[in-house]
Amino acid sequence: MKYTTLGHSGLIVSRLSFGAMTFGSDPSMPSVYKVSDADASAMVGKALDNGINFFDTADGYSGGQSELMLGKILAPRRHDVIIATKVGFRTGQPVTQAGLSRRHIVYSCDQSLRRLGTDYIDLYILHKEDPWTPLEESLLALDQLVKAGKVRYVGFSNWSAWKAAVAYQMQRDNGWATFINAQLNYSLTGRDAEQDLIPFMQYAGMGMTVWSPLASGFLSGKYTRENLKDENNRLSGFDLLPTDKEQGFLIIDKMREMAPGYQASVAQIALAWLLSKPVVASIIIGASKMHQLEDNLGAIDVPLSAADIATLDKLSEKAPLYPHWFNQMLQDTVHKDIL
Repeated sequence: MKYTTLGHSGLIVSRLSFGAMTFGSDPSMPSVYKVSDADASAMVGKALDNGINFFDTADGYSGGQSELMLGKILAPRRHDVIIATKVGFRTGQPVTQAGLSRRHIVYSCDQSLRRLGTDYIDLYILHKEDPWTPLEESLLALDQLVKAGKVRYVGFSNWSAWKAAVAYQMQRDNGWATFINAQLNYSLTGRDAEQDLIPFMQYAGMGMTVWSPLASGFLSGKYTRENLKDENNRLSGFDLLPTDKEQGFLIIDKMREMAPGYQASVAQIALAWLLSKPVVASIIIGASKMHQLEDNLGAIDVPLSAADIATLDKLSEKAPLYPHWFNQMLQDTVHKDIL
């Protein structure tokens, strides 16, 4: 395994982390929440044996079952590992049990600590935006949890760049605990974060953890144009990401060409591309079957060449949004004038 520090902190995390979203069972999303206690224990053990020290969950996964299961499995190794969990999604029927109010953040942290069976959370992440709660309230709640020793570090997930930037400046201005991490969706078929979020993170010194690095399994190589709509596959029941499937299949076709040269799978090529990006600290590899986890673990040993990275960059690029296309046009014009 390879390791790095998470953002501007001294927190050392494995480049591959293990996501426990699939742990437990819940009829609301049977295609996602479907891993038994025995299988969960076996996969966490495999992750630990391969040097993974970073584990991710959330209070909203399978009604809290994910935290319960992960905490129980990791209990004997608690002080050897980094545990991240998240807050923000609905966890109960009362209207108060959702969002990023101080009340809900403090309550949810205590509940997560109880379920995880620990007295501190290494990385506590705001799972989504809350348009009804003032930023100051949410950020102050996080800082108070850090000062109380219940949380070591804080981060955000699925936020817009402007809100994350304003929040980070508030934290600095008030001497509050600052974000060290953004957990974002990022993959060969989902590069939206490059437009604004990643430049902000690099400026602020944050490290990215990546969720759904294989685009909900689409980039694993198991899907074809013919079987994509098969009712037995995961994407038929959980196709959350707005993916350009045709562009995606062109990328997969190219990765299939590359894979034999690296003695790697298509999924390993897709993960290795992410590992080549400087802003990416750790990739969250979730699995519902052991063979998926074993294959993903192999990505750490796939050193893509600069030429192949450039090829995949070109195939997966998207047209820039305004004002980025305008600014790029001006930069190109100035560059030509200088030459």
